[in-house]
Amino acid sequence: MKEPILEPLLRKMRLRQVLPYLLRYPSCRILDIGCGWEAKLLREVESFIKYGVGVDFKAPLIKTEKLETLPFTLQSGLPFNDRSFDFITMLAVMEHLEDDVAVLRECERLLKPGGGLLITVPSWYAKPILEILSFKLNLLNPDEIRDHKRYYDKSDLVSLFEQIDGLYLQEHAYFQFGFNNRVFARKNG
Repeated sequence: MKEPILEPLLRKMRLRQVLPYLLRYPSCRILDIGCGWEAKLLREVESFIKYGVGVDFKAPLIKTEKLETLPFTLQSGLPFNDRSFDFITMLAVMEHLEDDVAVLRECERLLKPGGGLLITVPSWYAKPILEILSFKLNLLNPDEIRDHKRYYDKSDLVSLFEQIDGLYLQEHAYFQFGFNNRVFARKNG
């Protein structure tokens, strides 16, 4: 699949956000929601984890000793037992979802006590820039940008996590010149 020129660069920048948090969970079981068509995150962190699962409607079929992908949409709950994962990532995913609260509740269900959730989502500042880069300059995939249901700032994310019992927002930061949010939350326990 041929990507517009900026897509791989932005993905690589998001991946760099993950490793410092993942290292808090050595030899963990990780779930990457929205792993993408190449499951790049799982492949990048394979040496740091015990086992990794990626879900995405466009996921490649991977089944190795340490990695697995499932082509799956987030229309309903995910096919995993409660408390199955130590660490969950959703990089550039929540802005595409109809019900971000339901997905966060599902993450809470899937995390082990003390488990971590790392999310990246675009900020409101990014909206006009992403639209120019995609619709005018064709440097980003216009279908991906058109599919954005929402953008977030820190107060939006704080309000969102206040609706999720048992999952607590611990850290928030802007990155990529304020165009993206990084959120780290932990499950109580």
